Amino acid sequence: MKGTLAQVRSYERSVQLLMVNQFTINLGFYMLMPYLAAHLSGTLGLAGWLVGLVLGVRNFSQQGMFLIGGTLADRLGYKPLIVAGCVLRTAGFATLGLVDSLPALLAASAATGLAGALFNPAVRAYLAAEAGERRLEAFALFNVFYQAGILLGPLVGMVLTGLDFRVTCLVSAGIFALLSIVQIRALPARGGDGAQGGADGAGRREGVLSQWRRILANRPFLLFSGAMIGSYVLSFQVYLALPLEVKRLGGDGEFGTAAVAMLFAVSGLSTIVAQTRVTAWCKARLVPGRALAWGLLTMGLAFVPLLAAGALPVPEAGIGRWALAALPPALAALLLALGTMITYPFEMDTIVRLCGDRLVATHYGLYNTICGIGITLGNLLTGAALDASRAAGLPALPWLVLAALGLACSAALYGLHRTGRLGPVGRPAAAMA
Repeated sequence: MKGTLAQVRSYERSVQLLMVNQFTINLGFYMLMPYLAAHLSGTLGLAGWLVGLVLGVRNFSQQGMFLIGGTLADRLGYKPLIVAGCVLRTAGFATLGLVDSLPALLAASAATGLAGALFNPAVRAYLAAEAGERRLEAFALFNVFYQAGILLGPLVGMVLTGLDFRVTCLVSAGIFALLSIVQIRALPARGGDGAQGGADGAGRREGVLSQWRRILANRPFLLFSGAMIGSYVLSFQVYLALPLEVKRLGGDGEFGTAAVAMLFAVSGLSTIVAQTRVTAWCKARLVPGRALAWGLLTMGLAFVPLLAAGALPVPEAGIGRWALAALPPALAALLLALGTMITYPFEMDTIVRLCGDRLVATHYGLYNTICGIGITLGNLLTGAALDASRAAGLPALPWLVLAALGLACSAALYGLHRTGRLGPVGRPAAAMA
């Protein structure tokens, strides 16, 4: 960690603040969200479909508004959108803890989702602009802070929720309120370039629809976005398929709960410890396209331990069954984390290169929307495949499909690299060979 902190100190103050901000954003978010469903169904007594509606509104609000948030960031500047998102999440989280009517809960849930759509593209575009030529390393460090917030948030939330879920909501809201004040006072203003590019050279602002048409005409960017959907579907299985597999073999008791917690710990701690080393190793040996392909390949191979475990007889009980329930999913979580460590910095850097360093926040926004839709569809299909395969007595089938998805996306990224489509706009294919 000393080396990581030394790297952080080597950046400008604005970059350091963005990293601390992201840790704090994830801390506040993940101390609350894992316990929201239990509060809605238990304390408030909402039906299951209403709980799903409240949670779904948050996700839809965020994923559906990413493009708008990115566009506003490019046109109004990154700082106003970051601050606005934090202020809106302050209000949303406080409201979730103070109201019990369905309309108010839906409004609060939508506000928390919209908040993420406002500040996520702006933060990444700001970081890319401030880090300059060092943005690859900056995004690696950013992921360390990102994962640290995810790891610590649920632990803090567990303690606070043990007192009262409303306490969790108010503390989380207070964190975002403090973060808003710090950013207003300490984060330098940084403008996007959405006001540039007058078509006739007279400095006239380009219209939003014209910008969106230009982005949608960027075929390499769209192909890259489609290929990267697989990375998000695969990495999300730490929250979906792997915990379900642990519970299937280990049960819902204390062992199953501890084994699921171990999945998250393995994923988060490995990233905190190894991210910067993995990025440095890859940067020294691989061009971005190859690094992305290797990252997706690693994520696909993460499901091989589960395939191998499926060929073993399942003990009735005892340490053998516990080991089979815990170790293959933990190894899969570790390999998924490694694949993400390889991929994430190059992924964020590639988006900047593909957009030619123009309208960066808008590109990040559209990218997040595309991947968000992919995650939703991928999780629906994964859940259906898990149910169908077990009913048919073929428990290995989902792991085969997920491994194949990783291989297919890896091949697609390698193909984009080989044809020169992962270079900056206008770079000839030979330059990427």
